[in-house]
Amino acid sequence: MTIGQVSLLIFALAFLLLVVALVVFLLRLTRSVSVLTTDLDTIARSSNELLANTNILVDDINDKMATLNVTVQAAADLSETVSDLNRSVRKTSSNVSGFGTATKTGMAMVLSKFFKKSNKKSKK
Repeated sequence: MTIGQVSLLIFALAFLLLVVALVVFLLRLTRSVSVLTTDLDTIARSSNELLANTNILVDDINDKMATLNVTVQAAADLSETVSDLNRSVRKTSSNVSGFGTATKTGMAMVLSKFFKKSNKKSKK
C-alpha cells in the first residue's frame, strides 16, 4: 500500500465518520422538531379552548351586566324618588313649623286679649 492509498483510505474513513455524525445529528434534529411540532399543536389546541371558554365567559358577563343595569337603574330611580320625598317632607315640615309658630303667636295674642278683657270685667 502506498502513501497515496493510505491517505485515500484515511480520507474515506473520515468522510464516512462525518456522514455518520451528520446522519445522527439530523435524526436527533428531526425527533426534536417532531416533539416541538406536537407541543405547539397541543398549545394551539389549548389556547383555542381557552379562547372559546373566555368568549363564553365574556358573553355570560355581558348578559349579567345587562340584567344588573336594570337593577342599578331601578336603584337610581328609587334614590331620586327618596330625595324628592325628603325635599317634600322638609318643605312641608318647615311650612308646618312656621304655621305652628304663627299659630302660637296668634293664640298668645288672642289669649292675652281675652285675659285683658277678663281682668277688666273682674275689676268692675
